[in-house]
Order: sequence, then C-alpha cells, then structure tokens
Amino acid sequence: MPIGRRRPMLRAAAVGGGAYVAGKRRAQSQEREAGQEARLDQLEQQPAAPPPAAAPAAPAAPAPDMIEQLRQLGELRTQGVLTEEEFAAQKARLLA
Repeated sequence: MPIGRRRPMLRAAAVGGGAYVAGKRRAQSQEREAGQEARLDQLEQQPAAPPPAAAPAAPAAPAPDMIEQLRQLGELRTQGVLTEEEFAAQKARLLA
C-alpha cells in the first residue's frame, strides 16, 4: 500500500492548519500596518509645536567660533571672493 494513500485526512489537516496560521499572521500584520498609518496621519494633522523660548541676550564677548567665522570672511574678502558689501552684510549678520 503506497504511503500517499495511508493518511489523506492527516495531510489535509496539516495543509489546512498551515494555511490558517499563515492567513492569521497576514491579517495581524495588516492590522498593525493600518494602526501605524492611522497614527502617522494623526501626527501629520497635529499643529506644529511652538518654537522654543527666545535665547537670552548674546554674551558681551564674541564666541571663539564667531571670531573664526569673521576671520574666514576677512580671508574671503582679501582673496576677492566676497565684495565689500557682501562682507559687510555677512559681518553684520554674525554680530547681530
């Protein structure tokens, strides 16, 4: 007697059970994705957070980073990359 005919009900139950589990997992992953999409949509609809409070007044002495930036601007001006007007505008922006 061939083995293929011995237990057809058992084989059918195994195949059906595997299909059931695969379908259940697929449904769960679709539910999870739908929940994530809903949360993303909700976050996108919320208004943006207000900007943080204004920083305290600038310190009296310029920061070392600012000094380096001014030095680089001066070098660009002497090389002819920046005009006097561009240099003055960038300097005013840094010192403001």
